[in-house]
This record gives sequence, structure tokens and C-alpha cells, in this order.
Amino acid sequence: MIFGVHAIVYTEDAEQLRAFFRDVLELPWVDAHDGWLIFALPPTELAAHPADQAGRHELYLMCDDIHATVAELEGKGVEFSRPISDEGFGLLTAIRLPGGGELGLYEPKHPSPLGDGVSG
Repeated sequence: MIFGVHAIVYTEDAEQLRAFFRDVLELPWVDAHDGWLIFALPPTELAAHPADQAGRHELYLMCDDIHATVAELEGKGVEFSRPISDEGFGLLTAIRLPGGGELGLYEPKHPSPLGDGVSG
């Protein structure tokens, strides 16, 4: 039986990104071996969207107040690669990651299978 999700973020600087997840986002972690950190994520939901071409995946961290979360993270020196936008189903922005790439940040407006208080 499936009991969770193991997501991978590829980067040109894994040490710097691991430090970001540990020290800035303060995600719980374990050292799997020799400094190879594995992080716990909050409860997760999974959606299937139509696309012209299969094989693309996206990863978003969810929050209940995107403006407050962005302000808190900016206070820790986090940069964002795009402004907050209202997509109707939720508010979106993207965190600029150390080592390259970005990680979506999302305040959902839709019902969530995770229960009350998780989605906006």
C-alpha cells in the first residue's frame, strides 16, 4: 500500500539547497547517510491536469496566507522569481532556489481532501 510520496528536486548545488530546506524553510530532516539529508514535507495532495504533452510535473508548497508567507520568507533573505498572481483556483508565486530553479508557493482557494484549515 502506498504510504507517502518521495519527491526529488534536482539542483546544481545540492549542499546549498539542503541548507535552504533545513535552515530557511525549517523542514524536519534526517541524515540518511554521510550528509545526505532527507526532508519531511507537510501533508500533500495530488492533482492531475490536462496537458498537450505528458511527462511534466510540478511541485508547490502550500500555505494558508501567501502574502504573510512571502513576507516571512523575504525576511529570511528568500527571493521570488515571479510576483503573486491570482489564478482563480488559488494564489501562486515561486521561490528562487539556491543552485538554480524554482519551487512554487501556492495558497489554494479550492476544497482540499486534507480537511479543514489546510486550503484557503
